[in-house]
Amino acid sequence: MVKFTFTSESVSEGHPDKVCDAISDAILDEYLKQDPNSRVACETLATTGTVFVSGEITSTATVDVENTVKKTLGDIGYNDSAYGMDYKNVNIVSMLDKQSPEIAQGVNQGSGLHDEQGAGDQGLMFGYACNETKELMPLPIHLSHRLVEKMSALRKSGEISWLRPDSKSQVSVVYEDNIPVKIDKVVIATQHDDMLDRFDNEREEHSFVKQEIIKHIIKPVLDESRIPYSEDFIVNGTGRFVFGGPEADTGLTGRKIIVDTYGGYAPHGGGAFSGKDPSKVDRSAAYMARYIAKNIVAAELADKCEVQFSYSIGVAEPTSFYVKTFGTGSISDEELTDVAKAVFPLKPAGIIEHLKLKHPRYQITSAYGHFGREDDSFTWEQTGMVEALKLKLTERN
Repeated sequence: MVKFTFTSESVSEGHPDKVCDAISDAILDEYLKQDPNSRVACETLATTGTVFVSGEITSTATVDVENTVKKTLGDIGYNDSAYGMDYKNVNIVSMLDKQSPEIAQGVNQGSGLHDEQGAGDQGLMFGYACNETKELMPLPIHLSHRLVEKMSALRKSGEISWLRPDSKSQVSVVYEDNIPVKIDKVVIATQHDDMLDRFDNEREEHSFVKQEIIKHIIKPVLDESRIPYSEDFIVNGTGRFVFGGPEADTGLTGRKIIVDTYGGYAPHGGGAFSGKDPSKVDRSAAYMARYIAKNIVAAELADKCEVQFSYSIGVAEPTSFYVKTFGTGSISDEELTDVAKAVFPLKPAGIIEHLKLKHPRYQITSAYGHFGREDDSFTWEQTGMVEALKLKLTERN
């Protein structure tokens, strides 16, 4: 028997890096609403009292960046300087330029060396799926997302009114022969109100916070997993977390790429998602890789599946593509790779059209994971290609 413990983490929408992801994606959405062909590469930095927005934009749209930034901050819950930022009084610096013409000619159909729309950059992208959860995601990252998601929901509903926006989670799962058998440890760090007017000292305040988080957040989420768990919970390991948000920790777009994907359970190509329109294969091909892997697992052709793309800037055809099933596939990986090539679009234009990626919906992807989400906007999470895969296999046999 092979036994090991694997850990993943997540962060809330109020974490400074996720604030920046949300702003970048909110700006992307605003451009796509007016001009679906917008080319957007938007980067955000948030620090004490100030948000910097920069990047390259080519679009017929006109976007009020300041209003978009303030609305995004307000929606997250940064409406009081005590939380680490107040959207009403934040200083916003916008420095958006046009996309490089050399990049544009490689991406625009018929403009570069090749007739087809090429990839917006070189790079490699991975997708993954497994049957550990009904969403076909690894269990550690799935639970980590659900913990911070629940904290945000109860904060916004007022059920736990003393919670503040900034929080993190971490979940360790014990595996035996690659099957999750126990949740070993859960770590929560959550920003909260200063409550020393209600308690005699910080120790009593911490005890209250820990008990409430365990009762209302940790146990309800773990109970839904139906997997045994140890009650070895760590909540605010420093003892107190009042000072948080962008004032305590500068945020940047694209700094939580492992949180955004599979929690370290599968490889990552290195490219971030938020703030990028779908001509950037960092985003669109990673979504297609997940789509392919998920449909293969949903079709019960494998228990786990990894997909990799690579591209050259300006070239439509992938420079490489594979499907790997780690010995769990019903057919060989080579045959499954050929089947996937025949069933799924692999060129940028085909990916964008198939997954309807020019439609604005990206701000909601910026927190709680780009994968494993049950929402119609997440087209790459749908499993409508299961029958096509099975049919192609039948035709080959």
